[in-house]
Amino acid sequence: MSNITHIKPYLRLSGLEPLVIRPETNFVNVGERTNVTGSKKFARLIRENKYEEALSVARQQVESGAQVIDINMDDALLDGVQAMTTFVNLIQSEPDIAKVPLMIDSSKFEIIEAGLKCVQGKCIVNSISMKEGEEKFIEQAIICQSYGAAVIVMAFDEVGQADTEDRKVEICHRAYKILTEKVGFKGQDIIFDPNIFAVATGLEEHNNYGVDFINATRRIKELMPLTGVSGGVSNLSFSFRGNEPVREAMHSVFLYYAIKAGMNMGIVNAGQLVVYDEIEPQLRELCEDVILNRNNENNEATEKLIAFAETVKAKGKVEVKNEVWRTNSVEERLKHALVNGITDYIDADTEEARLKYAKPLEVIEGPLMDGMGVVGDLFGAGKMFLPQVVKSARVMKKSVAYLFPFIEEEKKNNPQLGNGNVKRILLATVKGDVHDIGKNIVGVVLGCNGYDIIDLGVMVPTDKILDTAQKEGADIIGLSGLITPSLDEMVNVAHEMKRRGMTQPLLIGGATTSRMHTAVKIAPQYGNGVVHVLDASRSVTVAGSLLSSQKGDFLSKTQTEYDKLKFDFENKKSVKEYLSFSDAQNNKVKIDWQNYTPPAPTFEGTTQFINYDLAELRNYIDWKPFFISWELHGNFPQILTDEVVGTEATKLYNDANKLIDQIIAEKWLTAQGVIGFWKANTIDPDTIAVTTDNGKVHLESLRQQIKKAAGQPNLSLSDFIAPVETGLQDYLGAFSVTIHGIEPHIKKFEAALDDYNKIMLQALADRFAEAFAECLHERTRKEFWAYIKDEQLSNEDLIKEKYQGIRPAPGYPACPDHTEKYKLFHLLGGEEATGIHLTESLAMFPASSVCGWYFSHPQSQYFGIGKVQPDQFENYVQRKGMNKEEMERWLRPVLE
Repeated sequence: MSNITHIKPYLRLSGLEPLVIRPETNFVNVGERTNVTGSKKFARLIRENKYEEALSVARQQVESGAQVIDINMDDALLDGVQAMTTFVNLIQSEPDIAKVPLMIDSSKFEIIEAGLKCVQGKCIVNSISMKEGEEKFIEQAIICQSYGAAVIVMAFDEVGQADTEDRKVEICHRAYKILTEKVGFKGQDIIFDPNIFAVATGLEEHNNYGVDFINATRRIKELMPLTGVSGGVSNLSFSFRGNEPVREAMHSVFLYYAIKAGMNMGIVNAGQLVVYDEIEPQLRELCEDVILNRNNENNEATEKLIAFAETVKAKGKVEVKNEVWRTNSVEERLKHALVNGITDYIDADTEEARLKYAKPLEVIEGPLMDGMGVVGDLFGAGKMFLPQVVKSARVMKKSVAYLFPFIEEEKKNNPQLGNGNVKRILLATVKGDVHDIGKNIVGVVLGCNGYDIIDLGVMVPTDKILDTAQKEGADIIGLSGLITPSLDEMVNVAHEMKRRGMTQPLLIGGATTSRMHTAVKIAPQYGNGVVHVLDASRSVTVAGSLLSSQKGDFLSKTQTEYDKLKFDFENKKSVKEYLSFSDAQNNKVKIDWQNYTPPAPTFEGTTQFINYDLAELRNYIDWKPFFISWELHGNFPQILTDEVVGTEATKLYNDANKLIDQIIAEKWLTAQGVIGFWKANTIDPDTIAVTTDNGKVHLESLRQQIKKAAGQPNLSLSDFIAPVETGLQDYLGAFSVTIHGIEPHIKKFEAALDDYNKIMLQALADRFAEAFAECLHERTRKEFWAYIKDEQLSNEDLIKEKYQGIRPAPGYPACPDHTEKYKLFHLLGGEEATGIHLTESLAMFPASSVCGWYFSHPQSQYFGIGKVQPDQFENYVQRKGMNKEEMERWLRPVLE
C-alpha cells in the first residue's frame, strides 16, 4: 500500500509563514489600511515618501489580527508602479509584517504586475475581471498564474457590474469555466468578489443588495465548492459614513450571515469589528431588517435604522444631532453653524453675539474666527472636504455681512479704529485669461482661515494687479491662469514687481503652472519670494508660513529647492533621442489610401445650433472633472460610494443635479454651437489645405520628433487627411460650443454671499460646454458626417473615447499652437456665428467654451507632440509666416 499523503485542494497562501484556508478555517481578515484610497494617514505617508513610517500601518494591521494585508497604491498623485515596488520590497525585510501573505490590489494591471515582481511567497491579486472582454481577462490571468498568485475575480463583465443575485452567479460561473478550462487555474486559487453594495440608501432598488450578495455566495459555493468568496465589507454601510458604531454593527451582522453562506474572506479593518452577540439588541435587529430586507416595505426598516442612528453618538465626532445644538451658548452655536454650513439661524445668532460683546469686530475676531479655525483644522486634517469648506465660508460671509453696518457705524464714531490685524491677500487671473474657478476656490479657503481676500477677477492687467496691491496694502499677491500664454504674463508680473521694488511674496497657481516653470522662469525675476501652490488645500499652509516668523526659513528652503530645479533643468542631459525633422516626416502614419474612400459629409459649410436643449446635454456630462474641480478625486460613479469622500461626493452630486434642474426649468443658460465641414487635402507632409467658397485656408501641423520603436510612426494631424497626390477628395470638420447667460446668476450668488452655488454654477457651465461638444461629435459621426451611422456607445464609452475619429483642439497636445484658433474661428464664421470672443491670449470668452477640429479617418488618434526640435521650429515659423519671437511665446511648452 502507498503511504503517499494526498494534498487536499485548499487555498494555500504564504508570506514567510503559510496560511492554508481549510473548510474549518475561520473568516480570513484582509487588513484594509495599507490602501491609499482607504487610509488618509497611509496615503499621506506614501505621498511624502515616508515609507518607513508607512510600514507601521501594516504592522498595526497584523497586530490587530489581519491575516492578509491589502496593498493599494492607486492615487493620481503617485507613480503607482514605483510606490508599489518600493513598499512591497520594504515589507519583505520586516519579518513581523512579511510573515502574512499580501494582497496586491489595483485597478491598473501594470501596478499589479509591479507588485507581483517583488512579493515573496504566494499572494493574491485583487483583481481581474471580464469588463474588457475575455481576451484581456485571459491575458491577465495567465500573467497572475505565471507568478503563482491566487486571483480575486470581480463579478464584472462587458455589460457592467453584477447587481442582482442571478447576474453575480452567472458572471462568476462563466469566469470559473474560462479560468479552469482555458487557463488551467485550480479551483481553490480562485476567489470571487460578487460586489458588496450600499444598503439603506433610500432607493428601493438598493434594498436587496445585501440579500443578493448572501444568496449569490451560497449558490457560488454550491456550484463551485473549491472557490473562495471575498468582498469589501465597508461598502455596505456607506450611507452611515461618520457613524462608526452603526457601521461596525452593520458589518458584523452582514458577516454573520455572509460567512454562514460561504464567504470566507473580506477586506475589513481588523481592529474594528464588534462581536455579533455584543451588539445592542435593538440596533442588531434593525441592522438585520435592513441587510436581510425584511419588514422593509416603503423603506420602513431603512427609515427606522436611520432614525436610530441619529440617537447614536459617533465616536470622536463633535456634533449634536437634530436641533439640540440650539440649546448651547451663542459661541458654540456659531461654531456649529460654521462647521456644518448651516445658515438658517445665522442672523439671529450673530445679533445675539453682537449684543453680548463690547464691539461688533470682537464677534468676528472671537467666536467667528474660532469657528473658522476649527474648519481650517478639520480641512487640513482631511476630516472636511472642499464642498463643506465652501459652505462654511457662506455662513461666515453672511455673519460678517450682518455685522458690517455696525462696524462701519462704529468707525464713523471712532475713526482711529482699523480692521485689526487681518492679513490681506490679493488674487487675480492674469491678462488674457478668463478662467477663475480654481482662483475662486482658493479665495474661499483662504477666507475661511481668516484672511481678507481682494479678488480682482479675470483678465487683469499687470498694472492693475500691482497698483491695487500697493493701494490696499496686500500682504501677498496670488496669480492664476489656465492657458499657456498666462505663464508669460506671470513672468511679466514678477519682473514688474522687482522693478517697482515691491516686497510682497508672489503665489503662482493654475492648471498650466508647475513647480518647474515657477523655478526656471518666474522665481528668477523676483527676489522676495515666489511660491508655486498646487491646490487650494496647500494655499493655507503656504500663506501661513509666509506671514509668520517662519517666513525667512520657508523662503530660504523654497529658494534652495527652486535653485536645484533650475540647475537640473538647465543641465539635464536628455535620455530621449530625437529624429531630424525630415526623418520624422518620412516616418509618418502609413495609411492605405488606395483602398480607402473618404466619407463625404451630408453638407458643406456651417450649421448653427442656437439654444440647444440642456436637458439633452445633461445626459452627456462627464462627472469626474466636476468632482476634481472640488478637489474630490475618483472615478464616477464609484466616488459616490468611496469610503473616504463618498458622503460629501454624494451631497455635492445631489446639489449639482438640483441646480441643473433649476437651470433647465428656469432657462438660466443658453447653449450655442456651430459645426462645419469643408473639402480638404494634405499638400505637404504637415500642411492641410481647406477649400472654402472664398479660397483656401492652410492649417499647419506639428509632428512628433522623438525616436520611436521600429514600426511606430511620428504622428502629425496632417497624416489623417488624404494627400492631394492620391487624387482622393477628403474632408475636415470643425466645431465650437459655448454656454451663455451665467453672469447675472453669478452676480446674484455673489450678492447673496453664496460662494458654494457660485462655484457650483461655474463648474456646471463648464460641464455643459464639454457635454455639448461630446453631443455634437456623436451627432457628427452618426448624422452630419454620418461615417458611423449605427454607432452604439454608452456615455462611459464616449468618455473613454472609444469612438472612431477625433476632435483635437488648438492649444492642446496634438496641436499645441493656439494661433490656429484664428483659422478655426474664421472658418466657422467668427464671433457672430460662434458667440465666442477670443482674447489677446486666445482664451475663449465665455470661459465655458470648447472648440476643435473633426477628423473621421479610422486610424486617427489622440496624441501629444512632445518636444519640438529647432529644425522643425524653423520650418514651422516659415510656413506660418509669423515673427519667430512671437511664435516662441505660443509654442514655449513644446520648445523647452
